[in-house]
Amino acid sequence: MPQKIDAQQVRKVAKLARLDLTEAEIAEFTGQLGAILQYVEKMNELDTAEVEPLAHCLPIHNVFRADQVRESLGTEETLANAPQRDGPFFKVPKILEDSSA
Repeated sequence: MPQKIDAQQVRKVAKLARLDLTEAEIAEFTGQLGAILQYVEKMNELDTAEVEPLAHCLPIHNVFRADQVRESLGTEETLANAPQRDGPFFKVPKILEDSSA
């Protein structure tokens, strides 16, 4: 029997993703995620014992280019479109909470 997703699990995932959801959105996403899990469970009913795992559905071989040593961008050109910078570095907002206290 497939495990159903409940509103508490949706709230937990929303918190981890830093999403502020309304109760209506939580109810909507609970239903949508439950439908996805039901579909995945239905796919698990298929017999795939004789199916070879694939990385691509088409016969693609070595699509990577050869490595080439080239001149890199300078600091000024790299940071030219940075919204904020601190000397030669990108300045980004702090996203981790300090839990050492």
